[in-house]
Amino acid sequence: MLLRITALCMLLIMVPMTSRGQEYSRSGADSCVLCHGEGSEKPATDIFHTKHGSQADPETPFSNLQCETCHGPGKEHARAQRKGKAGNPPITFGHGSDTPAVEQSQVCLGCHTSRGRLAWSGSTHESENLSCASCHQVHARRDPMFNALEQQQTCFTCHANKRSDTLKSSSHPLRFGSMACSSCHDPHNGNNDFLLQRSTVNTTCFLCHAEKRGPFLWEHAPASEDCTLCHQPHGSNHPALLVKRPPILCQQCHSPAGHPSEAYTSEETDNNFNNRFLLGRSCLNCHSQVHGSNHPSGVKLHR
Repeated sequence: MLLRITALCMLLIMVPMTSRGQEYSRSGADSCVLCHGEGSEKPATDIFHTKHGSQADPETPFSNLQCETCHGPGKEHARAQRKGKAGNPPITFGHGSDTPAVEQSQVCLGCHTSRGRLAWSGSTHESENLSCASCHQVHARRDPMFNALEQQQTCFTCHANKRSDTLKSSSHPLRFGSMACSSCHDPHNGNNDFLLQRSTVNTTCFLCHAEKRGPFLWEHAPASEDCTLCHQPHGSNHPALLVKRPPILCQQCHSPAGHPSEAYTSEETDNNFNNRFLLGRSCLNCHSQVHGSNHPSGVKLHR
């Protein structure tokens, strides 16, 4: 509760400092809807259907200075519009805004400081000069970022290479809307590598794949170290999101003497007898517990 009160105080202090000498409108949002009503070039009335537009909650913008809580004192802007003159409120949001991205985000962070958003400063997105409004639509009835499919389209605007990965033959069910980018990544949290939801790749994967967590009596070192050593999380043309097909994938590490070192070929040679261990071209025919085993005789991950 103390954090929220402090955040509100920061917001109230910040807006007047950003727009010194300007006055707030007496009519508040009533002045704004004259130009920003439904069907206008920049409609904003859908905000009344959101939490931001509620006056019942004392922590929302509309319970305070309404539109001007975020956009700053708008009396001069409204006066200029009535006279047919160009001009923007002190603070504008989104692409093409004259307000620096850091100032746009400061307005939002005045209230939204919970969870990982405390680590927004210094994060990858913040360093790329993105603001909250680069992804979020505050005036929409429902922010597209809360829809799994629409969220992906927003992310793919910058991360186009990940779009192609999700369309490969083996992928997470992103394109079906069963999960979103934020299922694994926290776009506001710069504390974790790759903006992951958890501190490591494995602990993030274990949010869904808990059966792979262990601990196991017999561990497979790559699996316990980093899932991405074997799997491509965004999509792969190989089964099970693998970075390569077995046995080639396995033989990247298992290359000492013995049958793992025998390359699979179609040629019959005197040294090719060990290919019987790679029947079907897969080590998993025998080493089925590749993530780890708790069987007393599972040292070779056979069971």
